Amino acid sequence: MLIGRTASVDIKTVAILIIGIAVLLLLAGWIWYMKRCRNDDDEIFEDMEGQEFEQYCAELLESKGFENVEVTPGSHDYGIDIIADKDGISYAIQCKCYSDTVGIKAIQEAYAGRDYYGSMVGAVMTNQYFSKSAKEFADKLNIILWDGDFVMNLIEDNVLPEKKKSGRLIGNLRKKNTELVVEELDVPDEG
Repeated sequence: MLIGRTASVDIKTVAILIIGIAVLLLLAGWIWYMKRCRNDDDEIFEDMEGQEFEQYCAELLESKGFENVEVTPGSHDYGIDIIADKDGISYAIQCKCYSDTVGIKAIQEAYAGRDYYGSMVGAVMTNQYFSKSAKEFADKLNIILWDGDFVMNLIEDNVLPEKKKSGRLIGNLRKKNTELVVEELDVPDEG
């Protein structure tokens, strides 16, 4: 009798262990998948410089129905990188292509720039996320925050159904930026 009882307890224990291990493996796989997806998203912006990111954001906003989208000059922009309109509302947008969390300085820049440009709405657009203090400050100053998830949704849903296309768009942006520099320097064509 004792042997039969021990065997049934062992089977239950083994079954619980197997289920526990399966749950842990599923959880580990999900975490790995989420990190892998996040790293793929970050790669889009990895080599992007500030002006490239601003131009990229401008194109994303145009695809979302914004009109009169204008990237401000690199210097003396008063904290605003993009001016745009949508549905009769004017926006002043600060863009931040960071490798870490965006803090309150970006909110301050959007707030000051919104008033300088006479825009109705100030916003900060980033490839990352905002610190808790930045979120609280933006809420107090009525600044819209568009984080990395918002930007990725624009890319995936509205502009680039396949992530592979983002590299092509970035290449085109680099080409546009190079052409702009050549035009600004008034370098004669060779050929």
